[in-house]
Amino acid sequence: MSKLTASLNSATARRDWLLIDAKDKPFGRLIGEIAVKLRGKHKPSFTPHVDCGDFIVVINASSVRLSREGKLEKEYSRHTGWTGHVKSEKTADLLSKNPEKLFKLAARGMLPKNSLGREQLKKLKVYAGSEHPHTAQIKG
Repeated sequence: MSKLTASLNSATARRDWLLIDAKDKPFGRLIGEIAVKLRGKHKPSFTPHVDCGDFIVVINASSVRLSREGKLEKEYSRHTGWTGHVKSEKTADLLSKNPEKLFKLAARGMLPKNSLGREQLKKLKVYAGSEHPHTAQIKG
């Protein structure tokens, strides 16, 4: 009897499609849950160096609940490449203008900072309303 740990590879990893309704849920806790499922850490067959996470479809992203501090203080910054050109946007502004970008930026911060993290982030699909084109993939 062998006591070796089974290790997944990209061909044997099973990926499901999960639908998450973000209406009136706390943003921070929701993003934490999404990052765990994108990474695949909720599965007993988790392998750190393999993309074994699930596809996540988030609907009603524009009606997620932010805390008071999250609305007023949290900013997402980026650099344009020019000297002194650091652009920043507040979380409340991003939520009203582009909730998809807000979810992607927050999830990106919780995933690995390498090609595996970029591959896992591609499996996150975010929609501001309740309509989405992935009804064929999601079971039940």
